[in-house]
Amino acid sequence: MKQDAAGQGQAGGRQAALAAMMPGLTVAASLLALYLAWSIAATAWPSRAFPPPAQVWQVLLAEAASGELAYHLGVTLGRVAAAFVLAMSIGSAIGIMLGVSPRADRFFNAWVILFLNIPALVIIVLAYIWFGLNEAAAIGAVAVNKIPNVIVTMREGARALDRRYAEMAFVYRFSLFDRIRHIILPQLQPYFAAASRSGIALIWKIVLVVELLGRSNGVGFQIYLYFQLFDVAAILAYTLAFVAIMLLIELLLVQPFERHATRWRGRPA
Repeated sequence: MKQDAAGQGQAGGRQAALAAMMPGLTVAASLLALYLAWSIAATAWPSRAFPPPAQVWQVLLAEAASGELAYHLGVTLGRVAAAFVLAMSIGSAIGIMLGVSPRADRFFNAWVILFLNIPALVIIVLAYIWFGLNEAAAIGAVAVNKIPNVIVTMREGARALDRRYAEMAFVYRFSLFDRIRHIILPQLQPYFAAASRSGIALIWKIVLVVELLGRSNGVGFQIYLYFQLFDVAAILAYTLAFVAIMLLIELLLVQPFERHATRWRGRPA
């Protein structure tokens, strides 16, 4: 009996380990299938406009060895971080204000809709015309494109605040800091996580457009440079390198923060 129980325990342990490995194996298999499909297509249609993965990898290694890849990736990531912090700070403050004040929401709702529907390209071009081809204009244009989305998300979160907690805080005479820390922020955390996740995905795409139009460094500038040279391998090398970094940020920072913010949803009632 003991041997049977031990055997069942070992089998259960192996099944649990296999189940834990399945997501990683699935991702690896998916990437391998993509690599094989790309290789086969590039072999069947040999063209300078569609280089094989091996050629793109060689260009990536060459750019990394020269230091150009790390430099331009760092510049772009700095712009992404600055625009993200600016957009989340301003958008969250305005969104919470509109959510708790129906009168302010009615007055500024048309403004929010207007900025939501202005194309990103228009905002970027106007920012460069009005403020010049500089870092402030570039980062500001990206932030302005994202702020309305943050406002909408955080406004919904502020509207969903449970008034009973505010009444409890009033009865127990919570200070303003305690109300923000213990009453408001825990309820807004899932909305902030959602705005952060969508924000990082949108901002880095707009940053590349900003760099393409008016900066002299960054991944967007390099893509534009190699576009003029019709060097598709270099374009793909920079694109894949930057996408890989953004995926790491998504997996290591954004998704854990989102799971932490929404952990209460999985708790039994």
